[in-house]
Amino acid sequence: MNISHRDWIYLSPHLDDAALSCGGLIWEQSQAGAQVSVWTLCAGFIPSRPLSPFAQELHARWRTGPEAVQLRREEDHKAAERLGAASMYLDIPDCIYRFRRLPEGDLPLIQGEADLQNAEPENDLVDHLAQVLKETLPSGARVVCPMALGGHIDHRLARAAAERIGLPLLYYADYPYVLRSAQVLAQMELGAWERLPAPISAPALTAWLEAIADYSSQISTFWSGIEEMKLAVQNYWAGGGGRVWEMV
Repeated sequence: MNISHRDWIYLSPHLDDAALSCGGLIWEQSQAGAQVSVWTLCAGFIPSRPLSPFAQELHARWRTGPEAVQLRREEDHKAAERLGAASMYLDIPDCIYRFRRLPEGDLPLIQGEADLQNAEPENDLVDHLAQVLKETLPSGARVVCPMALGGHIDHRLARAAAERIGLPLLYYADYPYVLRSAQVLAQMELGAWERLPAPISAPALTAWLEAIADYSSQISTFWSGIEEMKLAVQNYWAGGGGRVWEMV
């Protein structure tokens, strides 16, 4: 894979996914002179309405309160700068802030942890996002989107929309969800999916780890602390993680 292709755009469902999944590769590409951008799709500000109890619970865990989106954007901007990437934020709210319109009234789309995998992306939102991407993605850019391993609703939203725009795509494995989907990924690689070789050096690993640490509000979602995160990502890197795939 030619990592110095002039223009790379990573589609990140949330304010951390691209850096978590392939921060080392992004750093290598920017160091090689590529223009790399991370477009966060579900980065919109919180609508002016009462939050669901689940969203309030997450805000408490993250220690952000109602300023969650602004603080997470600041974390993301710092991480992207560390990796040498530009940032762009779309105005779709995270799934925890979205509501489903029903005859009896609006209902939070996500009411608990299980809904993150069980709820379906909204069809009208998939259509809207696909149209936005079709109108705004620059011609000639290599576009990289999540595989949606693990089945998170916003990762499925991102992939579904990206696959409607008619451009050739590359894919990244959603980290750390991929760790629970290793057999699924292995089966994919036996079929039409090919992992593209790319160097991710020790300095790239260092930048990757530092970028993930910039998301201080999100560390507790996956790890007990920074040291556990570093060990987990180092093991993922040593096993060949952090690259991209294409369907052949």
